[in-house]
Amino acid sequence: MNGPLPDVPAVLALGLPRLTAGFDTAARLDRRAHLAVHGSAPRLTEAQATDLAETVVLRGRGGAGFPFARKLRAVGRAARRRGLRPAVVVNGCEGEPACRKDAVLLARAPHLVLDGALLAAEALGAGTVVVGVTRATTEASVREALAERGLADRRGRAVRARVVRLPERLVSGESSALLRAADGGLPLPPGRHGRASEEGLGGAPTLLSNTETYAQLAVAARLGADRYASTGTPDEPGTLLLTISGAVPEPQVVEAPSGVPLAYALRACGAGPALQGVLTGGYHGAWLDATAAHGATVSHASLAACGGALGAGAVLPLPADTCPLGETVRVAHWLAAESAGQCGPCRLGLPSVAGALADVLAGGGRGALEAVREAAGAVRGRGACGHPDGAARFTLSALSAFTDDLAAHVLGGGCGRGTVGVLPLPLPAGASTASPEGAERLAVDWTLCEGHGLCAGLLPELVRLGPDGYPALADAGVPAHLRGRALRAVRRCPALALHLDKGADGH
Repeated sequence: MNGPLPDVPAVLALGLPRLTAGFDTAARLDRRAHLAVHGSAPRLTEAQATDLAETVVLRGRGGAGFPFARKLRAVGRAARRRGLRPAVVVNGCEGEPACRKDAVLLARAPHLVLDGALLAAEALGAGTVVVGVTRATTEASVREALAERGLADRRGRAVRARVVRLPERLVSGESSALLRAADGGLPLPPGRHGRASEEGLGGAPTLLSNTETYAQLAVAARLGADRYASTGTPDEPGTLLLTISGAVPEPQVVEAPSGVPLAYALRACGAGPALQGVLTGGYHGAWLDATAAHGATVSHASLAACGGALGAGAVLPLPADTCPLGETVRVAHWLAAESAGQCGPCRLGLPSVAGALADVLAGGGRGALEAVREAAGAVRGRGACGHPDGAARFTLSALSAFTDDLAAHVLGGGCGRGTVGVLPLPLPAGASTASPEGAERLAVDWTLCEGHGLCAGLLPELVRLGPDGYPALADAGVPAHLRGRALRAVRRCPALALHLDKGADGH
């Protein structure tokens, strides 16, 4: 596909559905339909909830895969030690353009997510539940679900529940950004590394996890550990949700048992046999070549063993008719523009990574290739959040997965294929769903440009100075959050050479 994913894609279940049960009969499970499909949720003590999460090996489904039982224990201990009521936060802020599994759950099965969150809140004695979202569709569904439960009116309730809407950006998915926004601050990572289990929402110990994680807890509580583990692998029991897009007829959210062959899941979504590779884990994940992807199964352990990543469950097969490095450059430029702008490794380092990879495609040779590796190495482990590490991992994995194409670009005249743009990205500023080619782009009038370099200093996410000292522009539209700075760079260009254009090529 080309362009952004729909807010709520189609859903496919491989085997008996659990999280997506009832989706075949209703577009959205209201409170009554939810109870008819799933039944009432049990009540668990803190010890029972922790033991259940540990027995079914429940891990966070937002990307990091942290053991949920350890979070429960840490929050409970911190709350007792500090004498404070803890909080529970549901992170439904999918800033990852290739992920929609959380959006599907919140839009179509919001009560299953709330069951898990309220079960955990009751077990811990929490007084507050917050659900973070980034889209209007999910916000409306969650608010309606809270109203259906009588939680919209907070007075006299043991648990106060509310929804927080964040901008639709990659950094909105950072847990620290969500906590900061929920407390009334900027929806950006604060740059201070701390543990939410010790000091999170309002300074209280906070259980913060991904939307799917809470839905899995609700399913496990109803089924019990033995029935929950009756599907999936022994080490990673249960089902999981994938968002499969890229070289498929339409994007789909797929519920599958862990351990299902990756190739089987791709074929079920209509992916053809002639694939160059598969991106696993989304834009903070890693590329697999065709051979590795064919032998992988859908689990943390299997994907990690072959160099991939389950991450947040995004899976993107790549067709044979596009340049894989060109596709990677396109996303790398977007990742650079998604910087929170709060630390040098992100704001300055990621544009260098993307620009160096673009130089490789343009025939920069071995020097450009080494520049990619040096730039990626320079940002890893130095950011205020995990964005620089994830972006560097994504870029470097392309160098390992597509060695033949890399050699063609470094040693020859290129691979001979254009870049189709099969990997989904949000629409830049000025674009519409009906006409993405109308997106605003930076352009340079080369008859006027004198190489002052002021634009690169004002807007490093989209402009860098090339080897000749003249600006090199990112092959990407101007995202909405950078439009103000882009206009400032245009106004301050001493030679009046920089401007914003609308059009597919920026000219």
